[in-house]
Amino acid sequence: MTNILISGGGVAGPALAFWLRRHGFNPTVVERAPALRTGGYKIDVRGAALEVVDRMGLREEVARNGTDMRIARFVDATGRQLATMSAQLFGGREGDDVEIMRGDLARILHDATKDDVEYLFDDSVTALEETADGVRVTFENGPPRTFDLVVGADGLHSTVRALAFGAESSYVHDLGHYISICTVPNHLDLDRTEVMHPAPGRSAGMYATARTADAKAMFLFAAPPLPYDRRDLAGQRRLLAEVFAGQGWEVPRLLDATAEAPDFYFDSISQVHMDRWSSGRVVLVGDAAYGPSPASGQGTSLALVGAYVLAGSLAASGGDHRAAFAAYEDDLRHFVQENQKLAAANLKGMVLKSAAQIRFQMFLLRLMPHLPGRNGMIRRVTEPIRKAATAITLKDYGRASSSAS
Repeated sequence: MTNILISGGGVAGPALAFWLRRHGFNPTVVERAPALRTGGYKIDVRGAALEVVDRMGLREEVARNGTDMRIARFVDATGRQLATMSAQLFGGREGDDVEIMRGDLARILHDATKDDVEYLFDDSVTALEETADGVRVTFENGPPRTFDLVVGADGLHSTVRALAFGAESSYVHDLGHYISICTVPNHLDLDRTEVMHPAPGRSAGMYATARTADAKAMFLFAAPPLPYDRRDLAGQRRLLAEVFAGQGWEVPRLLDATAEAPDFYFDSISQVHMDRWSSGRVVLVGDAAYGPSPASGQGTSLALVGAYVLAGSLAASGGDHRAAFAAYEDDLRHFVQENQKLAAANLKGMVLKSAAQIRFQMFLLRLMPHLPGRNGMIRRVTEPIRKAATAITLKDYGRASSSAS
């Protein structure tokens, strides 16, 4: 049986493990965190990714754990409402698209794989040595082991990518914006509602989803590349406070709440661009290979579809990992490119440059419900996302090939 190590226990890793087991492989997932990461933010599952979830038999479970968001509100510095829109339109969703908390999706995928997949929590890969017939992997805590193949599903700042392909700076491209998200008390008593306060060059918000007592705070801002230590959370909080100093609404209170947040997250909004996603017996999937950035709204969908295609390509390869990796790239490259294109256009609407642009955007949002042809306008807004989300025809890879055993 082909033994495959997957580094990363978020979405891409467990999704890949699911399909590898379905095809008869023996996956092991290693995750740096001491336990399953249950935090995170709202993510969307749409188009081809929803079809993948359906083929996993998890569609009802995913839909049952949806956020059930109802409305998005925009307010000024005093809290006065400027405009509203449906949560579906705000998120660019239509039809059966599902919005779910990232932690809930990770839990669902873990539950679907934990009985027949080995999980190694509180550990990480520190070295890779390719041999004639495998990869010797050194771990931070556990003893070295040899696997037939290694997959990096460990996100934007992938350790496996750094070990197998070189410095992150060659592949991770800053889009000129930063994002911070964390859990905060729901002091506004929001109920399946998102509130956004836009200001020139920056935007702050807060939302509460179904079945949760707390809320999420979110900060977005435009900036040139900033020097900061990814491990220094206190420094990141100070940087965030400096950027949002003087902004009204609930921003001061939300900034104070970040100090107590157990899941404070801060990072650049970046994309990953690589000429190839494999090197020898090592291959990348999800954000590690082609992260489209949170601005695209398609990172999770790319991870789910990428995991499906990679596992299926391995099953169909007849034991030739080189052929499998080549097929994986050929089948997925166009889908990745189309979804990465969404980020730049989305960012323009998420963080506006001037007060005049904000006033004009709010005016359009207030006017839209009263315009003739409103539905056509909405379809034009969601069309780019729909086209990108369905820009691949999924193959039916069938059951395991004999090469898996």
